[in-house]
Amino acid sequence: MQSFASQINRPGANTGSALDRICVMALVIAFCFISKAFCEPNKFAPPAGKTLVFAGQNDDSFDDYVRTTGAAPAGCMIYTSVQEAGGLLEPSDYGAGVSSGKYLLDKYPNTAVQIGLYMVDALEGVISGQYDDNIDKIGSFIKESKRPVYLRIGYEFDGPHNHYDPGKYIAAYRHIADRLKNKGADNIAYVWHSYASFPRVNYMNWYPGDEYVDWFGISFFAQHESEMSPVISLAKQHNKPVMIAESTPSGIGTTSGAGVSERWFRRYFDFTAKYDIKAICYINCNWDDMPMFKDFKWGDCRLAGNSKIKKVWRAEMKSDKYLQSSDGLFNLLGFRNNK
Repeated sequence: MQSFASQINRPGANTGSALDRICVMALVIAFCFISKAFCEPNKFAPPAGKTLVFAGQNDDSFDDYVRTTGAAPAGCMIYTSVQEAGGLLEPSDYGAGVSSGKYLLDKYPNTAVQIGLYMVDALEGVISGQYDDNIDKIGSFIKESKRPVYLRIGYEFDGPHNHYDPGKYIAAYRHIADRLKNKGADNIAYVWHSYASFPRVNYMNWYPGDEYVDWFGISFFAQHESEMSPVISLAKQHNKPVMIAESTPSGIGTTSGAGVSERWFRRYFDFTAKYDIKAICYINCNWDDMPMFKDFKWGDCRLAGNSKIKKVWRAEMKSDKYLQSSDGLFNLLGFRNNK
């Protein structure tokens, strides 16, 4: 199919006066500029056949992952909130372990960053500008990181535990993205992260729009494939790469007997291959040791907790499909650090 611009410039085309043609071309250019104002096609996505590996979700769990696997993954996971903007430059612990973005970035300079931005019960405050100072702090941290950052605004937007009103969620998401862009934090790939679990909902009720979303994300815990695949189908319809933005064998752990743990990990890797998942983010934690999660009975999900699981994971990671931390990683993702 010929482009719209080529039709305008075709000799003999009935396009009116020279002024008309100039006006039309100006509109085309303006449209292209606006449509790329936030989102670029597959921003910071790995090359075909490759998958990014992230680990988290606090300082100790990331360090433990590196010790267990013998290699730093492509990225680290950190969390912060619009209400406080904590855990970035200074260590914070809200009951899920000590987390400091600065610590991880300083220690692992060749890793990308995946940030979960919490805004439960804060949508109206975001929309009204109440948290603009904190958004600016987050933006400054991201900009100064000088690396690819994958930002999950209001992660698990459809989760009943977050009770996000769809309309307010969209308005808050756009407010944050607009402000970050205006502040010059252009090293961000925006991840729209679904809980991807029953009860089934109309996910698009929360969709901020293609121009505000670079990646689709899902959680991968104990749910069935049929719960996650509809979100992946939507990603394909919108031509967006998919990230497993949070994953852990919740309720199973890495120490379950009778091969239960091993089956979870095999299903995890098979799912990643089947659906061409472009990034996986594994939460390498002992949930039962965390005050925030101790009553959830999710178990010890550290790779180091089971020699068989450790062996399974390390064997899988030997495939050149999986991208780890390296000097050339950022260039491979299309990131250029203009110091």
